[in-house]
Amino acid sequence: MISILVKVVPGSSKDAVVGQLADHLKIKVSAPPEGGKANKSVISVLAKWLGISAKQISIKSGHQSQRKVVEIQAIDRQFYEQKLSRLSS
Repeated sequence: MISILVKVVPGSSKDAVVGQLADHLKIKVSAPPEGGKANKSVISVLAKWLGISAKQISIKSGHQSQRKVVEIQAIDRQFYEQKLSRLSS
């Protein structure tokens, strides 16, 4: 299990993991930041990007903020770092 910092851009034209912003993973979601819609989209986008179930991802803090702490159950730090390195290549 790992925890990561995420910067969310709600109301974007697409849903995607777009890269790193300082120590945060930047994710764009088309959902609006209302009623938890953007949070659900963040979990869905991360699950697809990592190839795991959305049930293995949870938002631990920042529910009402663009900056969040996300906990991921099914992976380790090395796997996550490998996925990050593919974003920038």
